[in-house]
Amino acid sequence: MLFLLLRAALLFVALFVVPVLASLVWWANVDRPRLWNAADWSSAAILPPAAAVPEARVHVLAARTGGLKGAVSVHSWIVWKREGAARWTRHDVVGWGRPLRRDAYAADGRWYSNEPSVLATATGARAAAMIPKLEAEVAAYPFAARGDYRIFPGPNSNTFVAHLLRRVPELGATLPPIAAGKDWLGPGIQMLRDAGGDLHLSFGGWAGASAGPRTGIELHLLGQTLGVDLRRPALKLPGVGRVGMAEVPRIDAAAPVAAAPADAANGIAPPPQGS
Repeated sequence: MLFLLLRAALLFVALFVVPVLASLVWWANVDRPRLWNAADWSSAAILPPAAAVPEARVHVLAARTGGLKGAVSVHSWIVWKREGAARWTRHDVVGWGRPLRRDAYAADGRWYSNEPSVLATATGARAAAMIPKLEAEVAAYPFAARGDYRIFPGPNSNTFVAHLLRRVPELGATLPPIAAGKDWLGPGIQMLRDAGGDLHLSFGGWAGASAGPRTGIELHLLGQTLGVDLRRPALKLPGVGRVGMAEVPRIDAAAPVAAAPADAANGIAPPPQGS
């Protein structure tokens, strides 16, 4: 029994502790601004101007966050445009004032100077059908009041986007393993089967597990994820993220879906503390 416990402890160190430590060492040597007012919050120009894209679109984006926590976490957000719209609409949660913000930053803005990446995309008719659902879920988000935000274990920016992806699963995407707060389902012990069929268990966001067609198999501890994606084969490692096939699902305009019942910066607000 002692031998088995020792092997389990070594496996935990190898798969959980070592990747986190490696990420911390890497992050400590990255040239990055130390203060929010020295950071670049401008558009990274990875999305086309909204007026140049006639069809509806939905994008999920994420970028490493600021400070030491950027070693082990990203900040995520969602943007969309309706057919013919001349501007992107961006929604994310920040750590100051009223947490839920609309168009406070460029649709594809850098976060604490860190370049964002597109995690998932839907276009055309499918995106058009998603947008009313997303709007309804944003309006009904239960942790949007002043004082609701908590940097860890949640609810934070990643809690918000993960909530949308669970309630509107047509994008077929999940947040990266290093999106701390994505697994917070509420205080105490929570169990959930989301709209996409994935199962989730959370102990106040401090620990938990998920399994299903979109998440694969995941174990959660202290905001980090260890798991495997079976659909797009990859390991999910704490601090590091995905190792294997990238998850960038793109759903084209022709895909059927049931009907629903940035260009330049849209304006820069003071950056959040703790996001």
